[in-house]
Amino acid sequence: MAAMVVEQRELGRLSALAVYRRMAGAGRMERRRRGAPLPAGRKRAKARPRRGRAGGGSSEPEAPPPAAPPSRVELPMEGPVEAPVEAPVEAPVELPLEAPVEAPVELPLEAPVDPRPEATAAGPDAKPRGGPKAMPGGPRPAGEGGGGVSGLLRRLARLEDSRQRAAELFRWLLAPVAPAEFLGRHWERAPLLLRRGDPGYYAGLFSTADFDAALRGGEVHFGTHLDVTSYAEGVRETHNPSGRALPAVVWDFYQNGCSLRLLCPQAFSPTVWHFLSILQEQFGSMAGANTYLTPPGTQGFAPHYDDIEAFVLQLEGKKHWRVYRPRTDAEVLPQFSSANLTQAELGEPVLETVLEAGDLLYFPRGFIHQGDCLPDAHSLHITVSSYQRNSWGDFLEKLLPAALQMALEEDVEYRRGLPMDYLQYMGVANSDTADARRTAFVEKVQSLIKKLVDYAPIDAAVDQRAKSFLHDCLPPVLTQSEKAQSVYGFPARWQDGGPCNVDILITKDTEVRLLRHGIVRLCNEEAGVMLYYTTENSRVYHKEEPKFLELDPEYTDSIEFLLSSYPNHVSVANLPCETLEEKISLATLLFEKGILTTKKPLAKI
Repeated sequence: MAAMVVEQRELGRLSALAVYRRMAGAGRMERRRRGAPLPAGRKRAKARPRRGRAGGGSSEPEAPPPAAPPSRVELPMEGPVEAPVEAPVEAPVELPLEAPVEAPVELPLEAPVDPRPEATAAGPDAKPRGGPKAMPGGPRPAGEGGGGVSGLLRRLARLEDSRQRAAELFRWLLAPVAPAEFLGRHWERAPLLLRRGDPGYYAGLFSTADFDAALRGGEVHFGTHLDVTSYAEGVRETHNPSGRALPAVVWDFYQNGCSLRLLCPQAFSPTVWHFLSILQEQFGSMAGANTYLTPPGTQGFAPHYDDIEAFVLQLEGKKHWRVYRPRTDAEVLPQFSSANLTQAELGEPVLETVLEAGDLLYFPRGFIHQGDCLPDAHSLHITVSSYQRNSWGDFLEKLLPAALQMALEEDVEYRRGLPMDYLQYMGVANSDTADARRTAFVEKVQSLIKKLVDYAPIDAAVDQRAKSFLHDCLPPVLTQSEKAQSVYGFPARWQDGGPCNVDILITKDTEVRLLRHGIVRLCNEEAGVMLYYTTENSRVYHKEEPKFLELDPEYTDSIEFLLSSYPNHVSVANLPCETLEEKISLATLLFEKGILTTKKPLAKI
């Protein structure tokens, strides 16, 4: 059982944990974060392009949808594949932090990098422990051949289509289980345990050396980026001091039995950033992550369930896990995470196992979990998460108000007045009354609701969901060749007393394509046609406002043409604009925003 965290004095020195408890009180409990923060206020930047307008936010502020009760979906509760034991997946979804932010960045063929000096990113400096091995009788993992995760990402970069990269990464994540089998048997249904027997399967993704490098970068702050936690004798505590998380203080907490949760590791690790930026296109929903470092013989988090689909990747050491089914129908695929639970509330686990390096554990939202370290080893794992607030109910929260507004505008039946006497026979107090007027009233409501489907702007609501997803997205990571063919590799600089290589010379013969398939979305809004894009997003969740260009309607065919042509290059002359000037203008605008790349570099570096 996990050792109890104790306040102690060693060699005449108080530990960081003792100081924290003395200042804040030992009874200070964590308030669990429920869901992602609301977007920042929006404002529009002034247009620079010839016929488009760039902006940093939506033309109409989006109010958060009202909270709805969890849907009571009946799903087959299949048994997990393989079973040993395990404990709580220590965190829901990535939480926002105020850390360095990057636009799309060059990824050299060797490893992801961020060329900006101000960026704080801990590179994968841990030595790989051997490349992933093919499972006997199973598919050959995409990462085989050496290089660990970094090698896998290099091989994926050779695929022309970003959708194929995402599918291959997903296949590698689940190997040797085929994605179709996983989606049919486990996704949103039942846990999956993969014992790979390969400690180097995730080599290079993230390590304790990367964790230490992030701390030494000086940009990690308690609470914003790092949580210090403990769970002993049924009490869950958070021990976050204020201010910067300096290595000496953090590692002292760890030595005294505290777990460390690094929020949003993609802000500090280029490899995690690259990994998630590919995977998000497979999910069509934000892919987030937290990393958890737990000392031997301890537990950092109370049993709980989350509002995300969780993939636990064991990076170092080992950890004992226990997973439990949802207790009620209301907890199946919940909209929000639970509070901390007690052991008495749990029942028997459906899965109990010890994860070792290279193993994977998946469980759907709503499955209670808890994890503790064995006495003989520390544990480092990363929880990759997705599908927060991405249900049919969340979609209908967007769709139904829009459908009702359209019906009110177009159909007089929705504008007719209620019966003068309806308060006399309707309402809970009258619910058992037999009255023909009640029957007529209910039938009228049912008729209007059924008719509402005819006014539902389904595609427009999907576009609004996609717009929100693009705001959530990580910016793309560029390979060396992609950088050379994009604005990020353009050789404009100050030289010999003035700027040189400034002109972007796109002609009718220039061949172009989208940088990624999923980086843009056209939305028809009241203010006009908006093209939302991800290339200027932050690695920190919602640190930047949504990025968009306001386009003239005649450009929509060209955007759709570029989307349908991907991943093939097309000549600017073939863009379906009315004039050559408009074709070149649109291509130049999209190139300047990093949305388009050219088949050949426009200038030699």
